[in-house]
Amino acid sequence: MTTADESVARRELEKRAKAEGRLPPGQSVTLKWPILHYGSVPHFDEEKWDFQISGEVEAPVKLSWKEFRALPRTEVTSDFHCVTRWSRLDNRWRGVLFTDVLKLVAPKAGAAFASILAEEGYTANVPLADLLRSGVLFAFDHDGEPLTAEHGGPLRLVVPHLYAWKSVKWVRGFMLLDHDRLGFWERNGYHEYGDPWKEQRYAGR
Repeated sequence: MTTADESVARRELEKRAKAEGRLPPGQSVTLKWPILHYGSVPHFDEEKWDFQISGEVEAPVKLSWKEFRALPRTEVTSDFHCVTRWSRLDNRWRGVLFTDVLKLVAPKAGAAFASILAEEGYTANVPLADLLRSGVLFAFDHDGEPLTAEHGGPLRLVVPHLYAWKSVKWVRGFMLLDHDRLGFWERNGYHEYGDPWKEQRYAGR
């Protein structure tokens, strides 16, 4: 496909997405998948990798890579909206639903928020109710291929209804909390919630 063909295809897709009510305000459709992240791409070592669930749970859980990969898998198709104003439509994700991972622990009655934990100390905050929505999963694959390191492989969280910084790359677990605890980008000027449909890009909006 030539550059001109790509431009025509993108415009047609964007027109259809707007007509279907799938494109949040201020967003433009991209056919590519831009690579954006803070810091370097971490090295994946299967023998050292683990996934931890802690905080407001009756007993914490730690899984090895093989144990996590053995959990029930689901395929979900969803759109992906970046705070930098691009949207990529109809992404096919394959991984483990958040609701299936949560079955591994017994949350305490006060658990209402999650601090998503990733490599190099990165965190993001998401209300637990949002993580329980359909389509939220920990993804291994994207569009039929293993998730590349640059896009968050081997595992990233996908929260389709929030801006993509909440879809944390290189995720290593989560901590359930009885209060909201701002994550990395939220402490550095981004909105604490991040609803694309309300253009909640930055703090105070």
